[in-house]
Amino acid sequence: MTGFEKKCQIWGWGLFIISALFFLTAAVQAGDWMSFLGALFFFVACFIFLVPVLRR
Repeated sequence: MTGFEKKCQIWGWGLFIISALFFLTAAVQAGDWMSFLGALFFFVACFIFLVPVLRR
């Protein structure tokens, strides 16, 4: 993987993490616990997918 590809993947996952935070906030404000759990799993999954990118 080139340096450019790695930067793009990190930026992409960073944007996914930010969107997951917005989903979490919206779910809390709406009081929707199912949406909250879905957003929480999405948030955690983003970090799991980011680990191999950062380890290379």
